[in-house]
Amino acid sequence: MAVACLNPAIPSHGSRLIRFLATDNKVYYGDAILPAGVSDVGKATQAKPIDGDIFSSSAKVDESRVLDVKKLLAPIDPAQLRTVRCLGLNYAAHAKESNMPIPKYPVLFYKPITALAGPGDNIPVPVMAQDPPEGLDYECELVIVIGKPAKDVPESKALDYVFGYSVGNDVSHREWQIKKGGGQWSLGKGFDGWAPFGPAVVSPKIISNPNALSISTKVNGRIVQNSSTSDMIFSVAKTISFLSQGTTLLPGDLIFTGTPQGVGMGRKPQVWLKDGDVVEVALESVGSITNKVVFEKTKAKL
Repeated sequence: MAVACLNPAIPSHGSRLIRFLATDNKVYYGDAILPAGVSDVGKATQAKPIDGDIFSSSAKVDESRVLDVKKLLAPIDPAQLRTVRCLGLNYAAHAKESNMPIPKYPVLFYKPITALAGPGDNIPVPVMAQDPPEGLDYECELVIVIGKPAKDVPESKALDYVFGYSVGNDVSHREWQIKKGGGQWSLGKGFDGWAPFGPAVVSPKIISNPNALSISTKVNGRIVQNSSTSDMIFSVAKTISFLSQGTTLLPGDLIFTGTPQGVGMGRKPQVWLKDGDVVEVALESVGSITNKVVFEKTKAKL
């Protein structure tokens, strides 16, 4: 029997989960309050705090309190996250610009928890990833947050296991990913801070169809990626179903679902991120995160 038949319902508390530093200098989870006419959760300045474990049915929004947001943090505490799975070549137009065939199965790789960062954190580029300086790239991605254990889930039931959706940047160094990584992508994608995500985890109550959302990237204010999640080769439901076959997905697992066309590697001429560049990735109904590229100056002693 599939685990799908045994799992409790996903906790329902709030629609736009954020994690933030309040003006009292304490960290809270909260349900973001958006100003009238604003859909970007990254612009939230207030929230109602959430009490209890966010992955537990006991968690509740405290409707009696409103807190001011001083700084948005990664929407889920890294201590509560389990595994960061990522897909490569999951948009048809991106596979074409990469001169790669459409994959028959999802192309899976992993990032370490230490790669995760918040919606406004810098993207640190270690000295190792500055050799050569060319090759640093951006990738806007829809991020799935799993809400309850899932194993051998049929595609028709897969979305029942979604806690919510975020937007992330799968920062990559193509030289280390492709040429120096020994055939494994994770080395060129797994440096500290190379998976910023946020600004919130938006409930499926708001996003009923995750494969009908606009997604984009700006570098220094210039649009470089502008597409739709409808171009995914493996939909959100198909991805969850596939990854759950024989493998249990746990509450707090993240899935970066691949990037659309327009990456620096695919441009002619190629365009690489530089020290000081500001990268903004955005997803419809979620919002945007903005991160500055900062080349580290001190070389580690080996």
